[in-house]
Amino acid sequence: VMYIYVKRCLYIRIISKLSGKNLTGTIPVEFTKLDGLVELWLDNNSLSGSIPDFSGCPNLKKIHLEDNKLTGGLPSSLADLSNLRELYVQNNLLSGKVPPGLLNKDLVFNYTGNTGLRNEGNGGKHKGVVIGLSVGAAVLLLIAAIISFLIMSKRKKNSSKQGKFQHGFHAQKLTSSLSDTATEAAHYFPLFEIEEATKNFEKKIGSGGFGVVYYGILKDGREIAVKILTNDSFQGKREFSNEVSLLSRIHHRNLVQFLGYCQEDGKSILVYEFMHNGTLKEHLYGPLTHGRVINWIKRLEIAEDSAKGIEYLHTGCVPSIIHRDLKTSNILLDKNTRAKVSDFGLSKLAVDGASHVSSIVRGTVGYLDPEYYISQQLTDKSDVYSFGVILLELISGQEAISNENFGSNCRNIVQWAKLHIESGDIQGIIDPSLHDYDIQSMWKIAEKALMCVQPHGSMRPSISEVIKEIQDALAIEKGAENVREASSDEISRHSVHSSLNLGSLDIGASEHYLSIDDDSIAGPIAR
Repeated sequence: VMYIYVKRCLYIRIISKLSGKNLTGTIPVEFTKLDGLVELWLDNNSLSGSIPDFSGCPNLKKIHLEDNKLTGGLPSSLADLSNLRELYVQNNLLSGKVPPGLLNKDLVFNYTGNTGLRNEGNGGKHKGVVIGLSVGAAVLLLIAAIISFLIMSKRKKNSSKQGKFQHGFHAQKLTSSLSDTATEAAHYFPLFEIEEATKNFEKKIGSGGFGVVYYGILKDGREIAVKILTNDSFQGKREFSNEVSLLSRIHHRNLVQFLGYCQEDGKSILVYEFMHNGTLKEHLYGPLTHGRVINWIKRLEIAEDSAKGIEYLHTGCVPSIIHRDLKTSNILLDKNTRAKVSDFGLSKLAVDGASHVSSIVRGTVGYLDPEYYISQQLTDKSDVYSFGVILLELISGQEAISNENFGSNCRNIVQWAKLHIESGDIQGIIDPSLHDYDIQSMWKIAEKALMCVQPHGSMRPSISEVIKEIQDALAIEKGAENVREASSDEISRHSVHSSLNLGSLDIGASEHYLSIDDDSIAGPIAR
């Protein structure tokens, strides 16, 4: 399958449809000959063998090979790819030393989760470099302190320009990394630039407990979502800095991209990519539902996308991250209706795999893990509970909490769905607007959703197990869809022949006739 795919895309620039396809075997050497290739996405598969030499792909900017079973070392030739900006190889079985050229390169580089992969120095020469850098860093820090003092003394006089001077220092302080060596800084947007992009915060597109969101367009044409945080969102500048540091080191195709921040004139602002199709909530039971029903296959794809974003937070980040406020309004859809998880304002780092204990329980009613609410002990299984509620919403098209839809004695979707599912009445909870679905896939998701909302975290599956079940349900649905399409085509074929036969009868002795070969009638086309 991989070989056939390569043969069909000799001039392709982006290979992104092979993520999460349960692919096995080695990375085809043919990929290394695609000199026009810019992005390669082979993440979340079961690929084995070593990483090939990509020297034949000089235009490569992004390589995503994370979450596979790749072995061997990291090719030093990767450092010679001048355009490379992202290299993700975490959670494989790689070993050996990390090439120094990659560590010195300006790129987002994640190699965590490879227990045999080491970052080692190069003997005395390396030590000399470290000492030299240390002395240089000390001098730079002294210079930076003097410049910082001079800037602060002129703050009132040059307040309109201060953002430009400050952002360099902010970026240095907020530098964070996904590993001991791979670092990157959050981009600083001066306030005047944000005001210009949003036309002085003219178009409001959302609001929540942490602030108001506005639409904007940057000078380079990028559309952005600008979130102005409420004053009580963070306890102070230090907490805001920690949040920006956290956001700047998270990169995944199923997480809304964080672009930068601003902190001026008493405002704390976060800037994200703009998601054109709004929230999942709006599509399930909001203003976008009228005449635009999301079919069951698309709902499963949205569930898979969202779960993969959560899985990255839980297993792809070191230390792992717990979202803590998963809900349908925090799942956003892009131009192609692909889902991304948003709003990490409530996320928390899980230190050394331990659970997070907090005196303040945060979350949203209806999605909140009851065990977390009682014990105040936050784990990744708290996110799994919330995701189980989302799965029930995808099946039913109902909100998590309702005073009307669940009967007189029930306000909670979990309690309502559990009664129906455990009694075998799954039809009682399926969204009536859904058509053309396989009941087997519906049962799979319903049963897994009930496992997710078990009262005790230890009884719930991991988010990775949930993804596997969603993918199985998708396979069932796509198989059923192909059968339906084949049946439809067969009916159409018979209709054509019937029409032709009737036509010949009507023509009678006429000299005009129509001839048609079976080969000229198109058969079912594989999706």
